[in-house]
Amino acid sequence: MKQNFEVLNVKCGGCANTLKSSLKENFGEVEVNLEVEPRIITLDVSEDKIPELRVSLKKLGYPMSDEDLTKFEDISTTAKSFVSCAIGKINQE
Repeated sequence: MKQNFEVLNVKCGGCANTLKSSLKENFGEVEVNLEVEPRIITLDVSEDKIPELRVSLKKLGYPMSDEDLTKFEDISTTAKSFVSCAIGKINQE
């Protein structure tokens, strides 16, 4: 079933490209809505895979908006998102 998730730190097409390419193998096609804030990703994921999705998003620097992050995790995910964004921009070209 397709579900929507609000994610943090997604700023641009580079971020969206990283999300799409990094999550595709384990979760299939991912849509990223850059027109809303917070950003929303849409994908077909079963309830039992949502914890795995949360971990994958956090590792990329794009945690779900309902995550209860410590200050260190908040800073860490923001830094990771800059790297993920840059990689996404490079891979777009």
